[in-house]
Amino acid sequence: MTGKPMDLTAIIVNFNTEGLLQDAIGRLQTAAARMSLKIAIVDNASKDNSVALITREFPTCHLIVNDMNVGFGRANNQALNLVEGRYVLLLNTDAFVAQDALDKTIAYMDTHPRCGILGVRLVGRDGVLQPSARYFPTPWNLFLGRTGLNRIFTRVRMVDDMAWDHASVRQCDWVPGCYYLVRREVINQIGLFDPRYFLYYEEVDHCLAAKQAGWEVVFYPDTTVIHIGGESAKTESTVTTSGRQIETIQIESELLYFRKNHGIAGVWSHVLLTFCADALILLKRLLLCRSPTHLAAHTNHSALVWTLFRRTTWATCSTR
Repeated sequence: MTGKPMDLTAIIVNFNTEGLLQDAIGRLQTAAARMSLKIAIVDNASKDNSVALITREFPTCHLIVNDMNVGFGRANNQALNLVEGRYVLLLNTDAFVAQDALDKTIAYMDTHPRCGILGVRLVGRDGVLQPSARYFPTPWNLFLGRTGLNRIFTRVRMVDDMAWDHASVRQCDWVPGCYYLVRREVINQIGLFDPRYFLYYEEVDHCLAAKQAGWEVVFYPDTTVIHIGGESAKTESTVTTSGRQIETIQIESELLYFRKNHGIAGVWSHVLLTFCADALILLKRLLLCRSPTHLAAHTNHSALVWTLFRRTTWATCSTR
């Protein structure tokens, strides 16, 4: 180790991504050449050879092996008692850091003490920019996005706004959890993830809590992380037609988020606007004489939303 040590704990949650681990962890260790790094890996009951690979190739990593998949947020929370240092990095197994990523992002946070959470420029393997600095979802902007009416209501902030150069540092509402650098003080103050979210919306909820506590959430563009996206989810979605299981999880998390952060009126607004969106899309497809199979998808979506609304006791508790 050379230079000034910068204490960092990286938490990696793994679920059936054996083929990505060597590259993801190897790049992380290379990027940490000039700082002290502790890596905690939580395996969510992988069915592949992930645990054997981690034990063999990365014996210095702290490994927690679950006997069931507890979800992304809860798995990250499991590693909190292993955290040391000033910063915590949550890193996906399908996110590959640039060699300068840790040095630059930690240096930025060191010189900006009100920055509580930081994300970076995300690109796919093809180099195409991914949404990296996002606005909070609301019942209204999700409705506009699903129906395409955002082309009319142009002043409404959509969750993903790609119409800027992504070349300058800027504050935003939330950053994706694939590279999620958090100041230890933030975790000490507000905790990490709400365990009710099995998957999706946990980082949205956490960024909102951090901002409400007075912290800044920052997009930092001067380093890049290659993010494949959805690799763990693919192993789950294959068990149901067209990824129905993943859709169910996302709908449930949306309901929990709106009830928690917008109250009963907010979650009812979301449910009703979802029904309206499905009805508008259905009407449009009927006018275009689409096949019955396509039409059924929208009625099924509304039925699923209502079912999950009831099963979560009106969006107050998780079903998992």
